[in-house]
Amino acid sequence: MLPDTAKGVILSDILPQGQCINAARYCSTLDRLKEAIRRKRPGLLRRGVVLQHDNATPHSANLTQQWLQRYGWEILPHPAHSPDLAPSDFHLFGSLKRHLGGMAFETEDDLISELRNWFDNLDVDFFRVGINSLLSRWQKRIDLHGDYVEK
Repeated sequence: MLPDTAKGVILSDILPQGQCINAARYCSTLDRLKEAIRRKRPGLLRRGVVLQHDNATPHSANLTQQWLQRYGWEILPHPAHSPDLAPSDFHLFGSLKRHLGGMAFETEDDLISELRNWFDNLDVDFFRVGINSLLSRWQKRIDLHGDYVEK
């Protein structure tokens, strides 16, 4: 079950148009995440952080690995090509896509405002469902000896 400390979004980061994520930017975001956790959920840092990210280059780069080692953050293993094990892919983005469907925005700021509003108004149970379903997805992956899990 999801610990009581999981109560929603701690940090959102929107990359400016035209910029690409790299290890330095990712580590900068991790710095901001660490500070946000310290401010909003200090108990998480005392218990240790388990971070889930995929194997994208910014996540696996030496700079990122050094950052994670320095702060003692544990990484949940993520098999390659496994959107079935990423709550953002199987839970978050579909809901966000349904929410934004049919909307039009005058400016990028209007879109960003709508995104922040949507995240701010998500119920805690939304996150519990997504994370708790990860447990059963991992179990299915184990039961299938590593094969892809679609549903």
